[in-house]
Amino acid sequence: MKESKAKSIAGLSLGGGKKENFFFCLLEFFEDKNRWFLTSLNPVKEESHLTQDEAIMNWVNNTDLKQLLVDFPLSKPPCETCDLVCPGIEKCHHPVVSDVKQVMNSLLEEDKKRVENNPKKYEQERVEDEMVDYSRCVLEKETSDHILSKSFKRKLKKGFVPYWNRPLDVWVWINYYDQMLSTFQSSYDSFGNVSVMLLHKFHYLLRHLPRELQIFESSVQITLLELYRSKIISKKNILELTDHNVATLARVRIAKKIEEKLNIFIYEKDLALISKNPKAFDSFLLALAGRSLILQETKKIPEFGVKDKSMFVVPLF
Repeated sequence: MKESKAKSIAGLSLGGGKKENFFFCLLEFFEDKNRWFLTSLNPVKEESHLTQDEAIMNWVNNTDLKQLLVDFPLSKPPCETCDLVCPGIEKCHHPVVSDVKQVMNSLLEEDKKRVENNPKKYEQERVEDEMVDYSRCVLEKETSDHILSKSFKRKLKKGFVPYWNRPLDVWVWINYYDQMLSTFQSSYDSFGNVSVMLLHKFHYLLRHLPRELQIFESSVQITLLELYRSKIISKKNILELTDHNVATLARVRIAKKIEEKLNIFIYEKDLALISKNPKAFDSFLLALAGRSLILQETKKIPEFGVKDKSMFVVPLF
């Protein structure tokens, strides 16, 4: 009897330079087994008879794929689609930019009121908030919860750059800025790790993929933080990823915990690829975020963060 496939989702990590070794990761749910399987994890290689673009198109067509997640900006900054007479960033009256600025300013204004109303208490809270406590969960509070950290306040005061940032960036900062800085020593930036050539190449590729293919965007780092929030993995697991001496083992440990707690079967050959290739690991995490999309277990992004139709997915586990 033929096995019935009800749901499938794929991840493709495209962040990084133009010479990166990309991997497709396909997750499928088999109803008769009531289990998810990692059924395909293939490198996208340039061969003599097949370019990377052709390999991606063939892979999508051969798997009859309907949904794909990438870690790549699918929408553009407001400036790229704006036809208004530009008054400059400070006086920009584009409705998308105005909404974002209002959200950022309201956070700063609320924080300012707290300082003015009770400066002594505010300073005491500031000292307590900045104390290093290794037992404290990095996700104990949202970034936008008061009081605001000094680093996040600096980020808000630097403002929104409409030719580089998207509204989505601001939503990610509000929810994950401190957590990402503490855990990964980096901040979210839509175009921060994408080469210009790869950016144009991807938009060229989009024109050649099936029109019925739905493409969504997600973040490997946010997926890791949500896995940590759900206690599927530990903070130690994440920190080990940044240590070159144990990163290979860390990827295996994380994959095995996901396999166990989320009922996903991973073949040994694919586990070996995940351990040896960071890009294979990233594509796996993107496919995992896609699983949450299929199960409708995702975080809702408010209107100001999706006005550019970025199709961003934040998984919940």
